[in-house]
Amino acid sequence: MSSILIIGGGLAGLFTALKLSPLPCTVLTPTPLGEGASSAWAQGGVAAAIGEGDSIESHVADTLVAGAGLCDEAMVRLMVSEASDRIIDLLEYGVPFDRDLEGKLVQSREAAHSHNRVVRVRGDMAGRKIMEALIAAVRSTPSIRVIEGAEAIGLITGANGAVTGANGAVTGARAVKGGRQLRFEASHVVLATGGAGQIFAVTTNPKEAWGSGLAMAFRAGARLVNMEFVQFHPTALDIGRDPAPLATEALRGEGAKLVDRNGERFMLKLHKDAELAPRDVVARGVFASIQAGNGAYLDCREAIGAKFPEMFPTVHAACVAAGIDPVSGVIPVAPAAHYHMGGVQVDSDGSVIGVPGLYAVGEVAHTGVHGANRLASNSLLEAVVFGSRVADALKRDWVGRFGNRAASPHDEGDAHPKAPEEPEQILQIRQLMQRHCGVLRHSTGLGQALHVLVPLSEGSNRIASLAQIARLMAEAALDREESRGGHSRTDFPGSWPGSVWTIQQRGQSLRHQSQT
Repeated sequence: MSSILIIGGGLAGLFTALKLSPLPCTVLTPTPLGEGASSAWAQGGVAAAIGEGDSIESHVADTLVAGAGLCDEAMVRLMVSEASDRIIDLLEYGVPFDRDLEGKLVQSREAAHSHNRVVRVRGDMAGRKIMEALIAAVRSTPSIRVIEGAEAIGLITGANGAVTGANGAVTGARAVKGGRQLRFEASHVVLATGGAGQIFAVTTNPKEAWGSGLAMAFRAGARLVNMEFVQFHPTALDIGRDPAPLATEALRGEGAKLVDRNGERFMLKLHKDAELAPRDVVARGVFASIQAGNGAYLDCREAIGAKFPEMFPTVHAACVAAGIDPVSGVIPVAPAAHYHMGGVQVDSDGSVIGVPGLYAVGEVAHTGVHGANRLASNSLLEAVVFGSRVADALKRDWVGRFGNRAASPHDEGDAHPKAPEEPEQILQIRQLMQRHCGVLRHSTGLGQALHVLVPLSEGSNRIASLAQIARLMAEAALDREESRGGHSRTDFPGSWPGSVWTIQQRGQSLRHQSQT
């Protein structure tokens, strides 16, 4: 058994595969490359302190402030320090970052950043263009085998090869493709499955981002950390689409204002930075305005105006499709589940704590860099920095131990017939989480949610896995009796000294660990 298996075809998975070259690896993705990954929908860009007057110290400081006391400062410093090298990597892979007339990279400013430090592509097309470049690079790299249409359903752990119930080393994974169940034996497995936004009724995440990697890792004995911290992007387009299109934060960075139906700027009285306050603050402001019956709108007319189609083509296209003209009118917005700060606990090399042979990278992983609230455009940065670190760690482990062989599937016959998807039950879970575990939370509502989620989580099908991750989020939110970052309790509006909660499968117990 001498192979590396990467589960997930978004930025984190593809970057890891490219950095592994020339070592062989197999990438499993349930959709064609470029589809079903949140990375492709990212509009802002990659944060990197490479501009004149900016510094690593400043980027670290901004990240720590946004993280509301729960960031791992050493991990933040590691990530920020390696940013410039990873930007160079992306350029070498063909990413067409914007440049000025002198050939210098153009950097924009986003909320809670003290400098213009977000490297972007055509205003709001960074994710799409980064993914296009990486997909082309992957397709032309002989050491990478991509298997599309293969949905991983569980990790193989322990000597008995069980999918669940063992806390030994991970030795592969099982997947379903074309009605057949496949077994992939691997010396190392990398989870790059993305986030869990689809647990909520209103989200910017694709339908594939429902927490599958979290569920697989949890069943294998991994620790899930800070599950309660979900970032709600304050400006998703409120046009009734699922997923909700995003109105990038760069719009506010260019001077766009948030107003109510009377044209009043409601953020002025909520934070000194108004529209450029941390995302959790702006999300609560937008939510409060909507709840009060005043609505919430993004007004780009004065700041951007006629330049909108050229500067932000993705947002412009979404607006036009919904019958909205952002050049002459305002854009209705609402908070939407956007990014999960919690995840599978890993070390600085992406190795999953307590589960040998398993790595995690990207949104599914918890590196400690985001704390209670992710700083804008640090997510793509985290994916490439830790993707590179995972690859380096695997290369060190590989030397002298294994031959050059990619993971090949073993056909285990027809997959078990899928239980009906029961869309009503899935919608029930999503609406329940939106109502009781969304922007604002209260013990009564969280208790009501758990009353429904606990029995639903006791099973082995997809609905049970979805309910299990939702349950763990709700349990963690109920146990954190404070408000901090993306977690806001109306019955506990204050905060207390920093702490992190970990969830382990054994006994379904919550353990509190102090963090200084």
